[in-house]
Amino acid sequence: MAAAGEAGEAELGLLECRVCFEPYGPGGQRRPRNLPCGHVLCRGCLSALGGRGRLECPFCRRVCGPADTSDCLPLLQLLEVLGPACGILPAASSGAPALRLALGGWGALVNPTGVAACPKSGRLAVAHDGKKRIHVYGPSGSCLQRFGERGEAGCDVKYPLDVAVTADGHVVVSDGGDRAVKAFDWEGHGVLAVREGFCLPWGLDTTPESDVILADAEAGMLYRLTADFGKGELKKCQVLRAKLCSPRAVAVCRSSGAVVVVEHLKARGPKGSSTRIKIFSADMDLVGQMDSFGLNLFFPSKIYTTAVAFDKEGRIIVTDVCSQAVICLGKPGEFPIFNPLISHGLSYPIGLTYTADNSLVVLDSGDHTVKIYSST
Repeated sequence: MAAAGEAGEAELGLLECRVCFEPYGPGGQRRPRNLPCGHVLCRGCLSALGGRGRLECPFCRRVCGPADTSDCLPLLQLLEVLGPACGILPAASSGAPALRLALGGWGALVNPTGVAACPKSGRLAVAHDGKKRIHVYGPSGSCLQRFGERGEAGCDVKYPLDVAVTADGHVVVSDGGDRAVKAFDWEGHGVLAVREGFCLPWGLDTTPESDVILADAEAGMLYRLTADFGKGELKKCQVLRAKLCSPRAVAVCRSSGAVVVVEHLKARGPKGSSTRIKIFSADMDLVGQMDSFGLNLFFPSKIYTTAVAFDKEGRIIVTDVCSQAVICLGKPGEFPIFNPLISHGLSYPIGLTYTADNSLVVLDSGDHTVKIYSST
């Protein structure tokens, strides 16, 4: 009983403004907003404290302007998820990945939204809401580069939602704030900005040929972008699929070319939020799908998926924010199976990728870290 009480208090503390102590909500004055320092206030308190164009954080006293704030996407996603009852997964089996390294943390990363690994060098690119939107980490965990200024210039990044790394070594960012996809070299120089009438470009992944697969959450579209990043030229923007329901996360299988997309289904009432996983062949034929309700028939807890990846063997790996876990759902031909890979130590996992040596990388927005797991 004591443990349950402490968990409830922690949940309430996370979901209420620490100035007015009112619960956050998805809109109006209760909508959570990020300050540049990483602290979060409701929109009402932000307005009250930001008179005369000057805002001082009530916690750390850092000064900024009201225009420097942004929506706190992780909390908004958490509010969307928390309606359904969440279960507890069984422990991961022996031989499951073991935590090897944790990067970032509060202050180093601010509400991170995406992570990607370079297939050749092992470097990691992380998108977050700090002043420099993209952080690059080396295989040892050292921060090698920071770039992607917050601003209005062509290759500045207003609000990054995801990041990917191409086989030819370019960092690609979906900028939801600018409705664009932007590419950089490893030094942070902008090489290309693609604006093809996107509504809300969100999830990204790349193919072995360095094409970019993009999910547009608002338009319900899945695109393939073919570009010569070295020359800064977009060659082709092809619609792969239309009429998807708020597609966000996307992943491409390096071996088979299969594509998996996570749709966020529209809620029917305050507790109706759910997700659906769709699997397409390399020719974009639908080969399988299952929503949260269908998965509940197989698995012991509700699964709400926020990120997806393929491992080296072509198995589908997902994050589940309900049980704060990473789960293997099997290969497309055997989908769905149920194998928890990580069942403890995560707060709010929203990003997944695999490194060249098959280490599993989890982006945990709950404690602002990147966690790297190696198989035992």
